[in-house]
Amino acid sequence: MELRVLRYFLVVVREESITKAAEVLHITQPTLSRQLKELEEDVGVTLFERGTRKITLTNEGVLLRRRAEDIVALVDKTSQELLEQDEEVSGEIFVGWGEVEAVHQMAELFKAFKKKYPLVKFSTYAANATAVTYKLDKGLLDVGLLLEPVSIDKYEYIRLNVKEHWMAIIKANDPLAKKKFITPKDLIGRNLILPMRSETTGEVRAWLGDVISQVTVDIKSNFSTNTTIMVEHGLGIGISIEGSLPYIDEKKICCRRLKPALDATNVLAWRRQQPASLAVQKFIEFAKCFLSMTRHKN
Repeated sequence: MELRVLRYFLVVVREESITKAAEVLHITQPTLSRQLKELEEDVGVTLFERGTRKITLTNEGVLLRRRAEDIVALVDKTSQELLEQDEEVSGEIFVGWGEVEAVHQMAELFKAFKKKYPLVKFSTYAANATAVTYKLDKGLLDVGLLLEPVSIDKYEYIRLNVKEHWMAIIKANDPLAKKKFITPKDLIGRNLILPMRSETTGEVRAWLGDVISQVTVDIKSNFSTNTTIMVEHGLGIGISIEGSLPYIDEKKICCRRLKPALDATNVLAWRRQQPASLAVQKFIEFAKCFLSMTRHKN
């Protein structure tokens, strides 16, 4: 028994005519007649006595009308209450992300969401996409900001319009620090510190092309802040995302973009058909609108 059909039933009762009710509902008379017949089959009783000019309810029809009125009224009241409670939405939303430029956009999203839902709190977890997706799959995170490439077949997602630029992290006194861009040939014979995540490393290796056989990779790191420390101590040249390096000491470390450019994008993802709290549902709805408007502005 569908709520929609109960609403149809009540309109027919009010109009005392299937034809008139069909006009009010903006559906065809045969369609409405079929829906009412299926309703009678569902409940197993005859609901109407069909006369030549109007229809009247059987005793069973009268009972269903009372119950239907109660059900519809309760649903409408509950929906209205949920809308009225928007400002009282509370709870904690768990968000995972990496060290990326798109965190700036997420901060603006948080600020706008908190303005509408001030009682909601956020807990953030920083890691690479592999660790974030693991926690998403386990239900330990509600949403995750994932740097592509990443397998998103089991997630719903919103793609952000922020471009992430890959950089070479170099000691300030390294001769390469004088260059505006770093090319694969510049890295021949050098030791590189690459990200740990295999998908990301694959992107970098593809960018290096034939040069990959002429570099060494002795260290992998999943946090760029740790990569910069190892670069500072002369352990190699780091390759990382620009947005993860906002606070480096330029007297010790410098960053140069790669050429040809190696860029990436982020998606804000959540598990398909994953039960979610009201706060998380509101956040996802809000994020879709907020990020869509941001894209159009840019």
